[in-house]
Amino acid sequence: MTTTDTTTAHTARPIRPRVLQELRTTDDAGRPPAPFTDEEGGAPLRCCLRRSEPGERIALVSYAPLRRWAAETGAEPGAYDEQGPVFIHAEDCPGPSPDTSLPFTNAPRVLRRYSAEGRILGGRLTDDAFPSAFTEAFADPEVAVVHVRAVEYGCFLYEVRRG
Repeated sequence: MTTTDTTTAHTARPIRPRVLQELRTTDDAGRPPAPFTDEEGGAPLRCCLRRSEPGERIALVSYAPLRRWAAETGAEPGAYDEQGPVFIHAEDCPGPSPDTSLPFTNAPRVLRRYSAEGRILGGRLTDDAFPSAFTEAFADPEVAVVHVRAVEYGCFLYEVRRG
């Protein structure tokens, strides 16, 4: 399931269920996950694009978003292939709520643009102009996918694809 901001038609894509099953066994760094109970809540979950609730079982796993996208599309990201930490539910979850708009927009974010070949085309720091930042990114016909990342740690939050 994906979530859409209906005013701009940009779709935030969570990590797909098939990929989540793989990450719950072995993450993209080759390590098994170490699930834990999130006592405080607030972790940005990439499986359902919401923050965790206190008491939920989650895992911090290594994820390679560009590598996963490239495997689907045939792109060759080369040196731009990277992996980093993401929080996911430790067990299956229902995915994002159908009425979820572009999530995690309550803080400054970096929107990193990539070509269909998997090469980085640039980025933009934004704090409250998310719809217009996506419109600007996709105005460039070379942009195939945009990664939304946290400023503080550079962590991948979700992707938005053209179309």
